[in-house]
Amino acid sequence: MSETVSALAGARFDGFCTIKEAGPTGMITLRADLGLKKVARAVEAATGAALPAPLRFTTGARGRVAWMSPDELLLLVDHAAVPKTVQRLDRALAPSHVLVADVSDARAVFRVHGAHWPEALGKLTPADLRDAAPGAFRRTRLGQVAAAFAVLDLETVEVICFRSVARYMFDLLSNAAAPGSQVFAR
Repeated sequence: MSETVSALAGARFDGFCTIKEAGPTGMITLRADLGLKKVARAVEAATGAALPAPLRFTTGARGRVAWMSPDELLLLVDHAAVPKTVQRLDRALAPSHVLVADVSDARAVFRVHGAHWPEALGKLTPADLRDAAPGAFRRTRLGQVAAAFAVLDLETVEVICFRSVARYMFDLLSNAAAPGSQVFAR
């Protein structure tokens, strides 16, 4: 069996924010009628988290659940737990019309850490970051690529993108957080 490797081997950049590749992260896309009670029960059994409200994510003992669209969730769990979690979700949701897919290896995850992360991301996205508080989750564009971000705490945001653009995303985030590139005077 091959060993799981991240897209950029833990790349790191230190500027007015720190940019760090998060490493292998388990991710499961769930497309379903989110109004079904059995969907809420299956997601909570898998992650320990309740279904999130639109533009939010929730956290449980075994993972996080992010709202992607009115019929789509992204479950973030331990990378090693993905195969069993997918099996459990498939069993719990059968015979409903759902899609449960392991997308872990198709994505890259970066953490942007520092009190001024909104300034760095604000250079790259059309999303309004003025009220971005912990628990917020947005699908958007960063530079020229589709991405999503989750506000983990007041100083940390997690950025998710396709693995195929991981180098571009890392370079983009690093440039936006470069020392001396702050937009606002301190």
